[in-house]
Amino acid sequence: MINILIVDDQFSNVELLVAALKRDDIVCYGTAFPKQGWQMCIDHSIDIALIDVNMPGMSGYELLQSIKDSPLTRRVMVILITGYSMGTNDVVKGLTLGAVDYLFKPLDLHVTIAKVDSIIKLILQQREINNKNHQLEQYKKELLEMVSIAEKSKMAKENFLANMSHEIRTPLNAILGLIHIFEATKLDVEQAKLLRMLTYSSQHLLQLVNDILDISKIDAGKIKINKVETDLSRLVNDICELTRPLAESKNLVLSCFVDKNIPEIVMADTLRLNQILINLINNAIKFTEYGGVNVKVTISEVRESQILLSFSVSDTGIGIPHELIGQIFNRYEGLENSMADKLGSTGLGLPIVKKLVELKGGTLNVESSVGVGTTFTFTNWYKVQHNIDVAKISEAKALVLKPFTDTCLLLADDDEINRFVTSQILSEWNIQVDEAENGLDAYMKAKSKQYDAILMDINMPVMDGIETTRKIRNELSEYNRHIPIIAFSAFIREEDRVAGKDVGIDAFIQKPIAPESLYSQLYELLNKDHLRP
Repeated sequence: MINILIVDDQFSNVELLVAALKRDDIVCYGTAFPKQGWQMCIDHSIDIALIDVNMPGMSGYELLQSIKDSPLTRRVMVILITGYSMGTNDVVKGLTLGAVDYLFKPLDLHVTIAKVDSIIKLILQQREINNKNHQLEQYKKELLEMVSIAEKSKMAKENFLANMSHEIRTPLNAILGLIHIFEATKLDVEQAKLLRMLTYSSQHLLQLVNDILDISKIDAGKIKINKVETDLSRLVNDICELTRPLAESKNLVLSCFVDKNIPEIVMADTLRLNQILINLINNAIKFTEYGGVNVKVTISEVRESQILLSFSVSDTGIGIPHELIGQIFNRYEGLENSMADKLGSTGLGLPIVKKLVELKGGTLNVESSVGVGTTFTFTNWYKVQHNIDVAKISEAKALVLKPFTDTCLLLADDDEINRFVTSQILSEWNIQVDEAENGLDAYMKAKSKQYDAILMDINMPVMDGIETTRKIRNELSEYNRHIPIIAFSAFIREEDRVAGKDVGIDAFIQKPIAPESLYSQLYELLNKDHLRP
């Protein structure tokens, strides 16, 4: 609806215009008293005002200025009406004050109605624009709210994953550490076999935890490919040896073939390649009841310093119906048949494999026949590392870790079993260990004794690893302020790394702790001789 105000000291003119402009979408108000005009604009939310220029007591110019000076009425579209011939200065004066047009007496009602209609169209267009702007503002507000909710949900998800990872990986760290200790004892053949199976089961459980965390990382775009010098043949054969106990427990034959022409050293992301192959091999074993699983690595193409390798994992298992092949890469979906339901699946392995292969720049394909078996194949280009002294690399692999000398370390962890396991590993390297069960305990011991290094869990009661490091760096003696500090945790978030770096943590290790990784970090920080033939 459009509200129009007519102001003219001749009331007959007011009545004439009210009658001429009368229609369903217009409401007309009129007055012969200009001093009432401004208030009527407010009271009736006037859109258009037709104002006579020459009126006693208050001219149309004065009323126009009052309307335009007030934030309550300045939006009103004003048309000035005059009964005498106006010069250029008068016209400019009205337009300068804010009038949009002029009407001249005697009024031509057709012209008057046309001008009013033209302004009504402008007002309606402006209303539509304002309405759209309001909707956009609402959408923006709702979007910001949804983003805020999503961020809170993401944060809650990360915190949940961090907590779950900590709760699962902490006992896993203890189990794998105890296995490491048992491996150093005298075992008969049967005990060694059982220990290998226990190792595999523990590492398989760890892989499931990693899969869950990697789904979160993939969703957040935080997966990074880190290529290092890799003995590919050794890596693939080690993976086959690791997964062989599960195959043997089902009376399956696990065979492994790596083309001898593949260069010994290539640049590869060993962590992700290991993850891809273990997932595919585990999946093949899981869905195979008779026969075996075959792992093969062959050369597809060679270009100067690059080589295209083809990895395949074949089984003689239940196979996948053609119409269901597309489902196996969908997260949380498994095969829709009774055998798959019987065997069970997390629904995470294959989606992660596909994502990791694609992130590495490769392609993943599957061929399958029901009752015959399935073959997963992925290809990837690898840079061949030339000028590598293979003899030295082989020699280094044959060396063992050399004990440290005159080294005292403070170990802070709230889990008693993990302290025991880690202390046992450190003692193998001739490192003297003092233990602390929380951050405050660690701080007090570091305050009273000089250590060569501190190994500290990030998540501890009383005082966490971040705060403990801050106090050590800021409050202790000059020597103790510069103690090398290694932080470990079951789930190291990026914000933990940033916060740790800010307070002075030197290195991070993720649970379960691999003894070789821990040794490497200690050697690097302490700069000790670490290998012996």
